[in-house]
Amino acid sequence: MARLAASVVASGLVMAGALVGAGGAVADETPQHQGGAAAVLDGLKTFDRAVLHADGRNQELPAGLFEMTVDGGGKLKTYCIDIHNPTQDQAKYLETPWNQTSLGSNKNAGKIRWILEHSYPQVDDLAELAQKAGTGPLTEKTAAAGTQVAIWRYSDNVDIEASDSQAEKLADWLEDSAVDQAEPKASLALDPAAVSGKSGERLGPVTVRTNAGQVSVTPPADAASGVKVTDKAGKPLTAAANGAELYFDVPEGAADGTASLTVQATTSVPVGRAFAGVTKSQTMILAGSSETTVSAVATGTWAKKGAIPAVSAKKNCAKGGVDVTASNEGDEAFTFELAGVKHTIEAGKSETVTVPVAEDQAYDFTITGPGGFTKTFKGVLDCKTSGSATGGTETQTGGDKTPATSGGSSTGGSGDLAETGGSSATPVIAGVAIALVVVGGGAVFLLRKRKDQTSAQ
Repeated sequence: MARLAASVVASGLVMAGALVGAGGAVADETPQHQGGAAAVLDGLKTFDRAVLHADGRNQELPAGLFEMTVDGGGKLKTYCIDIHNPTQDQAKYLETPWNQTSLGSNKNAGKIRWILEHSYPQVDDLAELAQKAGTGPLTEKTAAAGTQVAIWRYSDNVDIEASDSQAEKLADWLEDSAVDQAEPKASLALDPAAVSGKSGERLGPVTVRTNAGQVSVTPPADAASGVKVTDKAGKPLTAAANGAELYFDVPEGAADGTASLTVQATTSVPVGRAFAGVTKSQTMILAGSSETTVSAVATGTWAKKGAIPAVSAKKNCAKGGVDVTASNEGDEAFTFELAGVKHTIEAGKSETVTVPVAEDQAYDFTITGPGGFTKTFKGVLDCKTSGSATGGTETQTGGDKTPATSGGSSTGGSGDLAETGGSSATPVIAGVAIALVVVGGGAVFLLRKRKDQTSAQ
């Protein structure tokens, strides 16, 4: 640590962070988000009961549809794909690619999407659904319960049945009928989420990926810098469509700095998109969406000379960590160090380093540098579902402020939550520190505007 501190004082960009227990709060800055919808959990609203069979015992639990309120406007309906983890009251959720959740390694993920497309609430004519499935009369509650049970059989590979006989018949029909479908595209994302280059150039391109007809483009707020968002030819943009390429147009002689652009749209989020908690909470999958506000952010960094890095991050479930990607569009190499290993990135090159993070672990990485340059990447690595039925199957119902426990235990006490709120695969690791030192190679950065950053998809 003494050597690390000395290198920090000397020069360069510094990436420092701490891993905290899964139950600990993530700091109040927005975690990295690859774009799309961000929402707050309102609770389990439409549900019936189900029985989980495991370890020689039967455990009753609620099964059905959750609702979320989207930041900026809109409502989402979701099902759980993480039965052994509890939900947290008013938890914040972010639209997330499958490969950054347990769905990435689940060979049946496509069948879950088929179930969503062919059951309630996407099929809201319950008489028609009952006829197709041969169930007998269905209500919204039993249709939701049967759908959730079928999803759990594929998402968590559990032995579970709906308490209601019609709901159980629906679950069986959905499970038997499901066929593989591809992951839906993101509602909105920018690729890449960070670019860099020299003053006097157009930095980019940053490509818009969206299912919306059009997105609004908000340029950097610091008008004094003269930086504009344009197309490849230099025409300023205030709106764009899917596939459009955006550029940061940086004036010649502009002081070294960083700026961000934001794109936003109102659209329906595609059914089957995953939603992961900012803090530890049941991973969800989208069953229905109103017209909803979605957004994405990208940053541009420029300098007159030297190393000019662009930095982004995203979860890597396959490797069990967070990928930190640094590219260098400057004219000098720069070096960063992680866990004693140095990586030198030549001018015009890029490199990705995976920071190991334990399953269910919260992480908080902040990259800072001379002139006030800073970026923070936060989140929880939640890539697996537990194979143990002794884990938490608590779920939030209605507007309750405490979880409704499914195993017959009392609720609200910290002892109960500790016992049932995590799985055998939920280590609590505290006080682990990691640091990444990126030596700037003479580059000087001036922060023009600090915003919470997204990561490239």
